[in-house]
Amino acid sequence: MGAYILRRLLLMIPTLVGIMAISFIVVQFAPGGPVEQVIATLQGDAGSATDRVSGGGGDFGSGGGGDSSSYRGAQGLDPEFIARLEQQFGFDKPPLERFGLMLWNYARFDFGESYFRSISVWDLILEKMPVSISLGLWITLLSYLISIPLGIRKALKDGSTFDIWTSGIVIVAYAIPGFLFAVLLIVLFAGGSFFDWFPLRGLLSDGVRGDWCALWSASADLPRCVTQTIPDYFWHLTLPLIALSLSAFATTTLLTKNSFLDEIRKQYVTTARAKGLTERRVLYGHVFRNSMLIIVAGFPGAFISAFFSGSLLIETIFSLDGLGLLGFESIYRRDYPVVFGTLYIFSLIGLVATLISDLTYTWIDPRIDFESREV
Repeated sequence: MGAYILRRLLLMIPTLVGIMAISFIVVQFAPGGPVEQVIATLQGDAGSATDRVSGGGGDFGSGGGGDSSSYRGAQGLDPEFIARLEQQFGFDKPPLERFGLMLWNYARFDFGESYFRSISVWDLILEKMPVSISLGLWITLLSYLISIPLGIRKALKDGSTFDIWTSGIVIVAYAIPGFLFAVLLIVLFAGGSFFDWFPLRGLLSDGVRGDWCALWSASADLPRCVTQTIPDYFWHLTLPLIALSLSAFATTTLLTKNSFLDEIRKQYVTTARAKGLTERRVLYGHVFRNSMLIIVAGFPGAFISAFFSGSLLIETIFSLDGLGLLGFESIYRRDYPVVFGTLYIFSLIGLVATLISDLTYTWIDPRIDFESREV
């Protein structure tokens, strides 16, 4: 197993380099850029995202020099000023040199500073992490804690009224866009047109944020912080989690049901029952272990999706400043250190999560041996 883990870890290196190289090349041809954004701001001509996309060529591939015509809207500006902007953003170096320097820094987890926020990328990510952790962690736990038991129950009651009705409800819920349901929840329960039961924005109320920070302080009044912070925290998360979880159960529930049905119909289950094993021992001692392999395979993708990218619209609607919104705004503003830094971290976490998923196979079913498998 150690040799397999080592091979997988070594394969992560070219994979990460390939991901970063493709993204870097794409950005080379992307219109707009930080230099053009500064120019547009100085000239009072900073338009919308569509205006920038429809503009001239990108400045990420500009290789220095003082030719102001290289940038849209730079005509008439001092070439030395343009050169200083290029040096500030690192565009005075050739693209290949910039890419090599980026890889060297990222190998040491040095992601630099944001172009427009005067804060390191690490600090910016850590600042937004609580929101994404909250949404990703709770929606993943809720999805699996509900979907797996429901899928098993549906498999045992296959073809019954319970199975038909729950399938209909799950499929209809899956078809409803989460962001539209989020708007409906706001209208109904967050002071829209009916009830004002839940807060509309943020992860914590204004008066509770100090207690949230005090939870990590040695001098904190722990009982008071816990009784005030934790209820307020879940009060703010109720509507976002409901909106996110609406379509989160369908795939896992139906996958669990079909996997269980496939295992129940196999010969070894009939043999186990014929030997006098209890139904509970048959289902959870044999069928569950075999049928959960495919569910475990989908866990990393579900977690990464919910944790990093699946909550962009929900974060926007409920004014939750998390990683999804950070990534979108960084692309919108061409904040390349944040874009590439978050891409590198997300890709690395995704590769590690996939490796952990494969290792979990051996825990669920010891018969699986990755040592004899070609990678």
